[in-house]
Amino acid sequence: MNPLHPKKLLHSKWTKVNVTEKLKHFSVTKVSFDEQQNVIECLIRAELNGQEFAINWRELKQTSLWLQGWK
Repeated sequence: MNPLHPKKLLHSKWTKVNVTEKLKHFSVTKVSFDEQQNVIECLIRAELNGQEFAINWRELKQTSLWLQGWK
């Protein structure tokens, strides 16, 4: 499991393990928190074409899906 704290998500870089549509490298562009400092929204951007996707930030902790950094 990737060590990750929600406060360090913004601008972090990720590599998708199972590449789809040639989209492999991503970076976190937006993280929103509620009053209790829980993540309520996390957006990632594909570096290849700039598409943005909403993601459950906890998925980034799963090394079977995501690797931290660009590999």
